[in-house]
Amino acid sequence: MSDTARHLGLGIDAGGTQTRWALARPDGTVLAEGAVAGSSALQLASAAGRERLRATFTELAQQVLVHGRPRRICAGLTGFGGESQLLVGWLVELLGVDAAAIAICNDIEIAYLDSFDYGEGYLVYAGTGSIAAFIDGDGVFHRAGGRGVVLDDAGGGFWIAREALRRIWRREDEAPGAWRESPMAHAVFEHVGGDDWSFSRSFIYTRERGEIGQLALAVARSAEADPAARTILQQAGRELARLAMALVSRFGPRPIVLAGRAAELHPLIADTMRSELAEGLDLRQKTARPHAAAARMAARLSN
Repeated sequence: MSDTARHLGLGIDAGGTQTRWALARPDGTVLAEGAVAGSSALQLASAAGRERLRATFTELAQQVLVHGRPRRICAGLTGFGGESQLLVGWLVELLGVDAAAIAICNDIEIAYLDSFDYGEGYLVYAGTGSIAAFIDGDGVFHRAGGRGVVLDDAGGGFWIAREALRRIWRREDEAPGAWRESPMAHAVFEHVGGDDWSFSRSFIYTRERGEIGQLALAVARSAEADPAARTILQQAGRELARLAMALVSRFGPRPIVLAGRAAELHPLIADTMRSELAEGLDLRQKTARPHAAAARMAARLSN
């Protein structure tokens, strides 16, 4: 094995929709990358969740080892609250990496460092959920939102999906059969499997949150034909602007980056967010690659 191969860094970005990984060399080049099922630290709360989470990490390890064995790992996990012993143990077992060479944090921390150095700006991330993040010059993490899909996470994919189903079924309460005139309802019902309430009920109450968030794709596809879909996407942009302004009001004006798959669903989201921000604030949208940023960090530390 070459000296470079001995110093590979593995970056993991575990989100509700996908768990992405990348292997990087010490010079920052990404050697390989891939994705497995979505995951969350919240799965650690139940035996069934832990079983699914371990299966996800097992598949990830199998994909990684085809390309090389990392020396260090930097992993960001959605919902992570600080308890890492079990996760570290799995990575030690599955990838043969020393426990001391594994760092686990919240997924938003690595997403932030994909866009800014400490203290530079604000990241608004809209994936399955939504959050705004600022890591100050002392490395202290500050947030607005990111409280979970049950409480809020407005503007994220889950929220968009829930808003669409809520609007469709409220309209059905008032005028049964009204869904037939709604392009958004047609797209949503095709995604969930049917127009009977039983399909929507099963989808929203039995699927993983990342799976539910993918319904937002159907909402975005119907936006040109359905004013209700456009309204939901515009409201998502307003909610994301609110998160950014919460940090601006606390820490002052700084550049803002909007990232995450939900933010890329339709131009209406970013356009509405931009129009809702205070005058003079710089907003840039980017396609986030936090798994690659984490891999580079791990590779630099292993060199």
